[in-house]
Amino acid sequence: MSLGILIVSHVADITVGVQKLISQTAAQVPVTVAGGTDDGGVGTSVDKIQQAVAANKADELLAFYDLGSAKMNLEMAQEFSNKPIYLYDVALIEGAYTAAALLQAGVERSEIEKQLRPLKIK
Repeated sequence: MSLGILIVSHVADITVGVQKLISQTAAQVPVTVAGGTDDGGVGTSVDKIQQAVAANKADELLAFYDLGSAKMNLEMAQEFSNKPIYLYDVALIEGAYTAAALLQAGVERSEIEKQLRPLKIK
């Protein structure tokens, strides 16, 4: 079983920036992103999220998001996914970065979840 990161934001540039930041520390961790609406606007898209899930080479995904409607769309994508997707109500950048760095170091999901708890803000 392999773990990867999924980042969802209302703004595509935010997802790309977080992915770039993570790549500096966790180059071996599969990270995919879904940012903005289908027409390039501000918002989220279930279709984009499903594409990011499918594109991620990992068997299971740790998902991080920015705002409530992104969580709602992630939950819908979970319903249609064959891959387990775990959602974390934590600060987007800090949570995704922490999880990726720990995955790079070979840390198990249960331990990653313990280390994410102090970052819970939603």
